[in-house]
Amino acid sequence: MMPVAKSVENASTAKMWELCRYIDNHADSPVKLEDLAERAGLSRFHLQRTFKAVVGVTPKQYADARRVARLKRGLRRAKDVTEAVYDAGFGSSSRVYERTDTRLGMTPRQYRRGGEGVTITYAAQETALGLMMIGATDRGLCCVHFGDSSEDLLAQLRKEYPAAQVEPMGEPSPQFQAWMEALRRHLAGQGSAVHAIPLDIRATAFQMRVWNYLQTIPAGQVQSYREVASGIGRPAATRAVARACATNRVAIVIPCHRVIRGTGELGGYRWGLARKRALIDLERRIV
Repeated sequence: MMPVAKSVENASTAKMWELCRYIDNHADSPVKLEDLAERAGLSRFHLQRTFKAVVGVTPKQYADARRVARLKRGLRRAKDVTEAVYDAGFGSSSRVYERTDTRLGMTPRQYRRGGEGVTITYAAQETALGLMMIGATDRGLCCVHFGDSSEDLLAQLRKEYPAAQVEPMGEPSPQFQAWMEALRRHLAGQGSAVHAIPLDIRATAFQMRVWNYLQTIPAGQVQSYREVASGIGRPAATRAVARACATNRVAIVIPCHRVIRGTGELGGYRWGLARKRALIDLERRIV
């Protein structure tokens, strides 16, 4: 029989992820802390503390991140920036720019252009899935790779960003440490809002459309390449979706591991099928 304390902990964790789904479903409107506390049957203080312990961010930070994710999807489809801003649930463009430095990674117009030359700093650490290297600009992550050695991972990073100035991370900034910790917690099965980590990536409009869609697939769930193609409104683009998944540079945060073949087989994964299976199983345990 499961100990009472462990049972209560599991129930509390499940309740927090249920609140995450509630926030996801109401991303176009403000969600008050009082309403969340009432749904959870907790005080505001207890909810705030428990939510951050389970998810890795506060309810407000989580809601803001989901709204920005919706904005990023809209920026690739809307006629102009203003339309995307209001469709994402922001009351004004100024509210967006207040958040760009910590969540969007670039201003909306820069994001639409795909960004320009940057300096990338990197660091590597051992994780439950092996050696992981993170590359980041001052605006967000540009790569999360797995490999067997730091040398191989660095060579891969330089190959993907040949025009960038690539430097080892010296004293990690609090922001960089927070991103590393969120990824570490996720890979340790402790859960964290990794999709809230800002990204600074370059891609074609189609790639960005696919990658943004992947971030809407709930953790622990999978879709086929054909389902993803239909989800972005391009049902005949199954192979192009597979190529977009294969060229993803940011493992976990852009969850290409949640896409499998229509037969139920895992399909490909640039960091190895064993890691793909482990990530899917890990997320299902967390959920």
